[in-house]
Amino acid sequence: MKIENYISNYCHIRNNTVSVNGELIFREDSNSEFADFSKKGYKHLNLSYSKFFKMDNLSKLAFLGAEYVLNATKIDADDNVAIVLTNRASSLDTDRKHQGSIQDKESYYPSPAVFVYTLPNITIGEISIKHQLKSENAFFIFDAFNADFLHAYASSLLEKEKAESVLCGWVDYDGEAYDCFMYMISKKGQRKHTTNELKNLYKNKD
Repeated sequence: MKIENYISNYCHIRNNTVSVNGELIFREDSNSEFADFSKKGYKHLNLSYSKFFKMDNLSKLAFLGAEYVLNATKIDADDNVAIVLTNRASSLDTDRKHQGSIQDKESYYPSPAVFVYTLPNITIGEISIKHQLKSENAFFIFDAFNADFLHAYASSLLEKEKAESVLCGWVDYDGEAYDCFMYMISKKGQRKHTTNELKNLYKNKD
């Protein structure tokens, strides 16, 4: 008999707002840039994690989304939590900054602090370090949010017992355009883990 999985908690970060499980957590002025908005999100979580301010914007976005979901889920350090993230632009925003430093002939000096973020899976690394997660993880690139793929991949990890739960989502940042939808899949919850449910939640249709 096929085991049913559930969406236990989820978070949206878009348009200078944060919502968790469909409830608005806070909203920032619509004219605020992501740098200011992300600082407000960090302060709202009452975090003490100075490394956050060294991250690129994609990692900050994913980190905040993960914090809101994991805080609601309340995982333990020894929980086997996998991470599967997706987006459209990969690490393009940081890639541009790195390329710009290479092309600047007058002050040529590629920054190691920028270069380290020129792969999208570093976002998973930042989350894993913060929460001491050592399970399966992967980052995939799609043209748009792909509920079918995420559903199949997360279900497979759980069915094969490679993880006890899976932190999944769409985390895209390009310029000042950003969109984060992250959620936790586990064996307990109120919402069944189906592709239709994922599509509805991504579109904010509870």
